[in-house]
Amino acid sequence: ICNRSFILKSYITQSELLQKVKGVDALVCVLTEKIDAELLDAAGPNLKVLSTMSVGFDHLSLEELKKRGIRVGYTPDVLTDSVAELTVALLLTTSRRLIEATHEAKSGGWGTWRTLWLCGYELANSTVGILGLGRIGVAIAERLKPFKVKKFIYTDVAPRPELASLIDAEYVSMDELASQSDFLTVCCALTPETKDICNKDLFSKMKNTSIFINTSRGGVVDQEDLYEALSSGQIAGAGLDVTVPEPLPTSHPLFTLNNCVILPHIASASYSTRNAMSALAANNLLLGLKGQPI
Repeated sequence: ICNRSFILKSYITQSELLQKVKGVDALVCVLTEKIDAELLDAAGPNLKVLSTMSVGFDHLSLEELKKRGIRVGYTPDVLTDSVAELTVALLLTTSRRLIEATHEAKSGGWGTWRTLWLCGYELANSTVGILGLGRIGVAIAERLKPFKVKKFIYTDVAPRPELASLIDAEYVSMDELASQSDFLTVCCALTPETKDICNKDLFSKMKNTSIFINTSRGGVVDQEDLYEALSSGQIAGAGLDVTVPEPLPTSHPLFTLNNCVILPHIASASYSTRNAMSALAANNLLLGLKGQPI
């Protein structure tokens, strides 16, 4: 294995990669890199294994990889807990307006006690909706249960009774998910079917007290429609760990809104999770070169 050549993409630019990738046997990438026909053509026929340090694979041209017989490894499961924890933290930060409150405390806005000042929305007796029920969606619900959530609902391409039974969640239509949810958290993968699925139509059906949370992929949200929903009061607030593009320009209108909390894609950013992801990505690459299961 040590005699094989590979490149750790994280440390070089795309143009540098296209120059240096020729003849490599294996490639490690992260979710911000686009692995497409151009890159695979530049690599040539020696490339046998691609290992991505991510659970998502929308940045990979899977058809091109399949056509060329290149094995693909990814890192599911190991980041489920950290993403679920961050999602809950983001939900609470958004719904209880913690960023606004911190700013007021620092900037001198904290004056006498006021009855409705900085009031937010609590989880007790609420309905939590999950768009895309998988491992992470279940883990989020498990963490929210102790907050006395009244009901969990979800929608997906089809009912998922085994997973739903773990959290006593009810399968509903997309329209029902929007209209019933007090908190709507997005956990689906980015696919051609889910691109911009969270749009004006969805937001228009949500309660004006609803909180929208996305820790999946930025591409599932139409950000112009989200801005309009937030600025008009159609929904109460949004918490985003993912955007389009990443990083989101500091001049983007969403940053002007007090009711929108934006994080720099840190859902898996715990020491233990990133270490586990790194180890799994490296092992996938090495096992792939040996022709073993990845």
